[in-house]
Amino acid sequence: MRILTRALPLLLLLCLATPLFAQESPKPEGIVDKMSFKFVRGVTNVATSIVEIPKQSYLTVRDRGAVGYVVGPIKGIGMTVYRAVLGAVEAVCFMVPQPGYYDPMLEPEYVWQGWEEMRTEPIKASDFEQPAPAK
Repeated sequence: MRILTRALPLLLLLCLATPLFAQESPKPEGIVDKMSFKFVRGVTNVATSIVEIPKQSYLTVRDRGAVGYVVGPIKGIGMTVYRAVLGAVEAVCFMVPQPGYYDPMLEPEYVWQGWEEMRTEPIKASDFEQPAPAK
C-alpha cells in the first residue's frame, strides 16, 4: 500500500507533465531557408562592410556636430572591421543555429539599415514653437 501511495502521484505527474515538453520539430525546408539567409547575410555583410565608413561619418556628424568629422571615420573603420568579421563568422558557420535560431549576430542586420534619425536628447515642445514676428 505504501508503494502505491508513493508511485501513483509520481506516475500521475509523469503522465501529465510529458505533453508539456512536446514540440513540433521544424520542417527541413524552414531550416534550410534560415541557413541560406544566414549565409547570404554573412557574405553581404563582408562585401558591404566598407560602407560603414561613410555611414558612421554621416551619422556622427548629424548627431554630434563638427566633432563627427574626426570621430566618424574612426568609428566607421571600427564598424567596418566588426561587420566584416561577424559577416565572415556567419558565412562560415551558417549551418549552426546560433545565436537564437539563425538570428542575425549584428544589429542592424545590413549596413543599409539604421539610417533613421537618432535623437540624443528628448524632444521639447519649445523646439516647435515659432518666434513671434518682429514689429
